[in-house]
Amino acid sequence: MASTAVVGLVAAQYISLTGNMITVIALPLYVLSTTGSVTATGIAGFFATLPIVIGGALGGVLVDRIGFRRSSIISDLVSGVTIAAVPLLAMTVGLPFWALLLLVFASGLLDTPGQAARTALLPELVATANMSLERAVGGFSAASRAAQLTGAPIAGLLVAWLGPLAVLVVDAATFVLSAALVLGCVPTGGVRTPVVGEAESGYWAQLRGGLRFVRTQPLLRAIVLMVLVTNLFDAARGSVLLPVYADSQLDGAVAFGLVVGAMGGGSLIGSLVYGAVGARWPRRATFVISFVLAGAPPYIAMAAGANLTLLLVITALSGLAGGTLNPILGVLMLERVPVGMRATVNGLVNAGCWAAVPLGSLVAGFGVEHLGLTAMFWVVGVLYLLVTLSPLRGGPWRTMERPAVSGPDFEVPAPADPASR
Repeated sequence: MASTAVVGLVAAQYISLTGNMITVIALPLYVLSTTGSVTATGIAGFFATLPIVIGGALGGVLVDRIGFRRSSIISDLVSGVTIAAVPLLAMTVGLPFWALLLLVFASGLLDTPGQAARTALLPELVATANMSLERAVGGFSAASRAAQLTGAPIAGLLVAWLGPLAVLVVDAATFVLSAALVLGCVPTGGVRTPVVGEAESGYWAQLRGGLRFVRTQPLLRAIVLMVLVTNLFDAARGSVLLPVYADSQLDGAVAFGLVVGAMGGGSLIGSLVYGAVGARWPRRATFVISFVLAGAPPYIAMAAGANLTLLLVITALSGLAGGTLNPILGVLMLERVPVGMRATVNGLVNAGCWAAVPLGSLVAGFGVEHLGLTAMFWVVGVLYLLVTLSPLRGGPWRTMERPAVSGPDFEVPAPADPASR
């Protein structure tokens, strides 16, 4: 039962994120083809990512209160319905740009809580299956990377063959299938521990407790700040810079999908390698080296006008290095955050990491219009390199290594005084 549950959960993660990758490929190409505007593409990217920040910040508490399994199912079903509405409306009564933005916003609102719910399910299931946390998180991250590897090229080919609108129908089906896997494979009991005093505390009190936990942990704050900045850069590339580069200098949708897939393929191998042997590696050194190699090289390659073959090689190698990053951060979160506030803290951390992503889409759109594509690649590439070297300064990054004893090694803040609510 335990092994079936783990396999089902990993498969659901893969299929749900495959749907996300199809959205990443099809949506900007749909907007670009219907409007012809890079700025409009950036605005669509803003509305696609802003709800991820909001949902992460506010949805984690609901996941902890409603339950991990149920939250995962609801998240996928809502995403499926809203994505299916895009082609349905466009092919019937029509879909104005504002309505598209509204649907995109609604689709992304529960995406981060859904991923937080699936992640929060993992530790108890793998403990029953007698697996190490590094191996489990490495495999879970590998499923995410595999979605990028397969979903992006398939989406690119389907968009070139059928057009971006028809591909969104396939996108909606992936979310329904993910929900069905969690419903059928993950048991209803033994996968959630409620927050102490949850029944007596309200939503906002529980949210304040999660914020207090994050605020009092220097390492968590350092992680959020660094990933916030690098996610801004990645959003600029994924939602605007790379689609425009593929459309203007490569082979359009197919090239776009292949480049994203190359990153996913490299990341998949990196995640699997870390899952197999990463428990023996020093975390901080691995983290810094991987981040430096994963970040700036693709930007600099495109700034230099790399052709598709060279870009695929550089992107795959960057993905290989980057495949260790999410497993390292995932293990840190799961081993140090109490189970009862796991989704709340995870959602808040993810929201903080994603907070600048909508801005990245907007800045990239306006930057390309006013500075040019090549200049934007150079600026982002150099800044990315400087940011990824910052953990070498020490500080809270020195505490990344494994705790001496099992269980959370962060101090859990005391519950709020009821009189202060």
